[in-house]
Amino acid sequence: MSNVDGVWNTVTNTPMGPQSATITLATDGATLTGNMSSPQGAIDIEDGAVDGDSLSWKANITSPMVMTLEFSATVTGDEISGNVQLGAFGNATFSGTRAS
Repeated sequence: MSNVDGVWNTVTNTPMGPQSATITLATDGATLTGNMSSPQGAIDIEDGAVDGDSLSWKANITSPMVMTLEFSATVTGDEISGNVQLGAFGNATFSGTRAS
């Protein structure tokens, strides 16, 4: 099992304020899979990749608007943090801790 695998409780600092999400991640070699669950619903992550403790993935959301979120993250122990490209709305940071 990779250091990345597990459930993460995260908060993204968006222009609309902090947005909480639970992210479940699993690795298979260099491939990252999983899903994200928030008050807006649950979605699968896409184009996931892992290189050591560095991660990247995309999430296509439909609420509050249709947009592709592009995540880049680093896992350090039981903490995850990184950056999210919010389509045309710029960048946001996010961070979280391991739930399980």
